Amino acid sequence: MIKENVQRILRELSGRAEIVVAAKTRTAAEVREAVAAGIRMIGENYVQEAERIRDRVPGDVRWHCIGHLQKNKARKAVKIFDMIETLDSLALAEVLEKECAKQEKRMPVLIQVNCAREPQKSGVLPEETAEFSAQIGKFKWLQPRGLMTMGPFLDSAEALRPYFRRTRELFDEIAGTQKISSWTMLSMGMSGSYRVAVEEGATHVRLGTVIFGMRPK
Repeated sequence: MIKENVQRILRELSGRAEIVVAAKTRTAAEVREAVAAGIRMIGENYVQEAERIRDRVPGDVRWHCIGHLQKNKARKAVKIFDMIETLDSLALAEVLEKECAKQEKRMPVLIQVNCAREPQKSGVLPEETAEFSAQIGKFKWLQPRGLMTMGPFLDSAEALRPYFRRTRELFDEIAGTQKISSWTMLSMGMSGSYRVAVEEGATHVRLGTVIFGMRPK
């Protein structure tokens, strides 16, 4: 099932966007099957889950942190992940910068935008995103690559379109004004909304259920 789902979605996307597999709670065997089917990016919400399966998933894959990262997990996160998609504060950026310097590792990052201004969610507010990006651009070890957004939980994917569109507008505004050569990634859309996200310009989509099936309770 996993192989067929991956291949079907790769055909559907036809190069318009890349898949970051959301591997939360999934077994190493499930993730290996996805990699064998063509997946090259694996997203984990938690450092400890990435630790649990990374050594058991061989292949030329990159590991992305796609969940909220606590500052006290920064050292392990820098060691384990190839990209942090959820940079949401200057305080976290400063901790990551120090850890990257210690490990002599340059870390690509995406700025997480709280496009719906939800108080219970992490992320930089839309009107603060450009300034935050400029601040991150001054760091030596962190490499800003673009934006990431979650979007609110709504009844339909179509209802998410304005939030994806606004995030794409921010992405384009920053690309036009700050001239960041590595500014190429816009991560938005999940299993229920990836089609709308791609229509609105997503370059990467984070897919779990549509590939692996529903998580066991």
